[in-house]
Amino acid sequence: MSATAANNAGHDPHLAHHFHTADQQFQSGKLGIWLFLATEILLFSGLFCAYAVYRASHPEIFVYAHLYLSKTLGATNTIILIFSSFTMASAVHAAQVGSRRWLVALLSLTLLCAAAFLGIKFVEYKDKWEEHLLTGRGYRPTAAPPGALLPGADSGAVGATAGLSSSVDRPQSAALPDKPAVAPAGRTTGPPAIERSTIAPAAIGPRGISPQWLAGETAPPHRAWIGPEPENVQTFFALYFAMTGLHAVHVLAGMGAITWLLLRARRGEFSPAYFTPVDFTGLYWHLVDLVWIFLFPLFYLIA
Repeated sequence: MSATAANNAGHDPHLAHHFHTADQQFQSGKLGIWLFLATEILLFSGLFCAYAVYRASHPEIFVYAHLYLSKTLGATNTIILIFSSFTMASAVHAAQVGSRRWLVALLSLTLLCAAAFLGIKFVEYKDKWEEHLLTGRGYRPTAAPPGALLPGADSGAVGATAGLSSSVDRPQSAALPDKPAVAPAGRTTGPPAIERSTIAPAAIGPRGISPQWLAGETAPPHRAWIGPEPENVQTFFALYFAMTGLHAVHVLAGMGAITWLLLRARRGEFSPAYFTPVDFTGLYWHLVDLVWIFLFPLFYLIA
């Protein structure tokens, strides 16, 4: 039955035939969108668990590698997404009160924020590609990260390449020099190689702040990293691209849904009696923003 015929028959064109009332349809849809968001949370939870395992096992990798990321660009993207959550929530309110003009304007602003977010993320990805800060054997940095002082580097030049080498080119057996690599018969002996942190554990001292620590922190120039590059730094970028890339895909999906809403809003299809798609898309968009609020400190603000 067409929408015109449904209206002539006194039936709401937005009410599916298997629902008795619009409220029943809305509540059923709300339950469905929350179940969908729960599966999205489970999807990202697996990656967050992987992050926690690697971060706990090799903290030096994350402390060193995060220096390659731009806190300014990350913070800008965070502000943009938080603002887009506000515009999306306001768009839902505009649909509920039947303000077509404000609904179109707020959806357009949300779409613009999403495009700005992806534009900044493209700039970040482009920089990482040009600097060879990739995963696996693609990790071949051309310079040390800002704030790092590597052995042999000029103390006055941040980002010197002296002492910098790709961790994939290092012999993994160097961590265990006393272990024979191959038995006389040609078979590997001993337990498998164990990855070990290159940073010695912190010494246990008296309570309080050490004067030596204060002197080191206040003495210019302060370095965020002093020492050789840790091994397996590419692990950080594997997680970085996997988690931020998956989030970017969700931003693209959200942009598609918002564009669909915008086209329908311009035709005047939403009103106080029917705003369900706007409400449900708003819930999805808030989840996308929430995931980034966790990603930003985990990758950009590591202490």
